[in-house]
Amino acid sequence: MTTTSAPASQPRTGKVSPRVSQSVFDGSRLRVVLLVDVYDGAQQQFLEAYEQLCNQVASVPGHVSDQLCQSIENPSQWLITSEWESAPPFLTWVNSEAHVRMVEPLHSCVRDTRSLRFHVVRETGGPAAHAPMSQRGLQTAPRMGDGVIRHALTFTVKPGSEATVAEILAGYASPEPRVDDTTRLCRTSLFMHGNRVVRAIEVRGDLLSALRHVARQPEVRAVEEAINPYLEQDRDLDDPESARVFFTRAALPAVHHVTAEQEDPAAERHALYYPARPGRGLQLAQLLAEHDEAAADDPRSTVLRSTIFQRDDVVVRLIDLRGGLDAGDPALSLGLMDAAKAAELTTFPDGMSGADAAGRDGDLRHLLKLARMELVTDRRSPEA
Repeated sequence: MTTTSAPASQPRTGKVSPRVSQSVFDGSRLRVVLLVDVYDGAQQQFLEAYEQLCNQVASVPGHVSDQLCQSIENPSQWLITSEWESAPPFLTWVNSEAHVRMVEPLHSCVRDTRSLRFHVVRETGGPAAHAPMSQRGLQTAPRMGDGVIRHALTFTVKPGSEATVAEILAGYASPEPRVDDTTRLCRTSLFMHGNRVVRAIEVRGDLLSALRHVARQPEVRAVEEAINPYLEQDRDLDDPESARVFFTRAALPAVHHVTAEQEDPAAERHALYYPARPGRGLQLAQLLAEHDEAAADDPRSTVLRSTIFQRDDVVVRLIDLRGGLDAGDPALSLGLMDAAKAAELTTFPDGMSGADAAGRDGDLRHLLKLARMELVTDRRSPEA
């Protein structure tokens, strides 16, 4: 379980790489906006639950301040904003079991919520308005995105059921890619590593609308029901609270994306699973992010794109590359130049630590083999 005392990432300085379209590791301040729709008549209950939550979150490392606002037009609409020293401490908290328990009192009085997270790029006013941006914790430059939102879900299945689950997950009919006039499903890639399942999706438009669209598709619902008996974490999709808790715990956010080159139709998609040592997931994700950013200009690298997903001690790196996974430099494919550093931050499911592997010939290739996930299905929308 993630603890709320994990250290924040070290601030990064210098020019923002134009190759990186998404990253939580800039060291800049974070503004979180939560839009809340409260049940009619439950405003006082909501306010009391918020005050309890506010007292708890005030002691979370990295939290700076928060505000609660009520709409002047519709009393059922509320807005919660909070400021954090940087994104990593917020993600450590919001992805923790402590947070799941902390927000439980809100669920009985809230109809719907929507969470948005923003790096602070510029600001006006205040005592530090004329100080250098680096001293104010502001992002030095805006990132140039590619219009694609990346997200993943992960969960585990009962040992011994892996082949059955893989067959179910590979056999469903693809849902309608068009969500609405502004949102499209672009790609879904599903991998397994032992009994862990990772489903990565790419969306143009609104991620929440896309997730709700997919959940309503009969073919997807049938697959979700079919794998229910094999899940290690029980869920009831007919119970909104059970489904909400499951998918909250399954969320695997993208924390970094870098594109070295444009789309190559011949590129292969692979996923690597890095089981972090307890409490080291965020540090491992940041190390991989720094490597991929530096490697984006390396002509030896066969990696065209890399997306890093992280939650607690689960770190997954999704890569598109030329040739097979073993065709290039294993350090570039693995995303780690140093097997000893891998040993410091990771463990592996066969009981062999990185320290054992680091002392052998081909240690990085061995680590690459241990990290490799098995592809279950990789589907692109015809319009993507």
